[in-house]
Amino acid sequence: MTAKRKNSSPKQLVRPMVRKLRGYVPGEQPNVPGLIKLNTNENPAPPSPKVIRAIRSAADDRLRRYPVPSAQPLRVALAKLHDCKPENIIVGNGSDELLALATRAFVEPRQSNAATRRQTIQYFTPSYSLYPILADIHGARRNEVRLPADFGLPDNDALQNSNWDFGAALTYITTPNAPSGRGYLTRDLAKLCAAQKGVTILDEAYVDFADENALRLAKRFPHVIVSRTFSKAYSLCFARVGYFVGHPEIIAALDRIRDSYNTNGLGQVAALATLSDIGHYRKQFERIIQLRDKTTGALEALGFKVLPSQANFIFAKPTAITAAQWFRQLRERKIVTRWFDTPKVRNWLRITIGTEAEMAKLLTATKSILKR
Repeated sequence: MTAKRKNSSPKQLVRPMVRKLRGYVPGEQPNVPGLIKLNTNENPAPPSPKVIRAIRSAADDRLRRYPVPSAQPLRVALAKLHDCKPENIIVGNGSDELLALATRAFVEPRQSNAATRRQTIQYFTPSYSLYPILADIHGARRNEVRLPADFGLPDNDALQNSNWDFGAALTYITTPNAPSGRGYLTRDLAKLCAAQKGVTILDEAYVDFADENALRLAKRFPHVIVSRTFSKAYSLCFARVGYFVGHPEIIAALDRIRDSYNTNGLGQVAALATLSDIGHYRKQFERIIQLRDKTTGALEALGFKVLPSQANFIFAKPTAITAAQWFRQLRERKIVTRWFDTPKVRNWLRITIGTEAEMAKLLTATKSILKR
């Protein structure tokens, strides 16, 4: 039996900041038979047979033991892949965990006596909607800088004339951008990184579907981190494995504040097996890119505006109906996409590239909707 306390409520035990906080809303994960799921940018193919075998073989006596705390074998394998040292890499429970660690390692809360810039987390909008949540959880100052209408990367001169802060403690840049899919040239990112004074994270969650990557900038600039994940391209969303590449001193700072066993053992096994079968995945990437471009052309032929994408999704704007109507009517036909009900992007729909059959059904359904 719970004792009654005069003038008290469990709500009052929660920090005021947390009571006001709006939590991150992830993409839906509906469990509906026959549903075509094109809303959270997962690879439509399963992990390679080699990865499945590795996971199954690891489901043995090891399950009762703790995993390798630092994921050292995986760090060694990633270092070999990226031509760096294991000290340049930290592995996390998905890249989201590492993005959160960065706020704690490099940003002072607003309640501190630190300079305003030391309290600032900066990012473009629209981009990954987790960034403002991380800033709010930490009690940091948010600096949101709006991207131009085409979602391209502004040059340094344009940023000088905006509210951009080159001295912000922490800057997130999603490249390719999400939700638009726009790719950014490494040379342009290099100019921006060179001008930044604080830690700059290049969030490359979708880079395997892009023409180029910015990994070399993490080797060139000591304040730059490149973030990668095994989720989007490598079919391991369920396993939750991501990593950062950066300067050893920056990585060591993150390592000091991470949870002791932050990456599960089966996830480490799956990621290691993935790295030993990269060729299998590169063939998948080629198929997804080809289908992305084919779907883009088909929607453009129907009168839709589709941004050039460097990711495993497209960002499309209907002209005959609203994006909300398109989203709802696709859903009625058991096709789930992602619609963001926010001012900057509510006229657009983000559509994950699924299988050939799924994209054909999307187009058939869209044609049917337009005929209404």
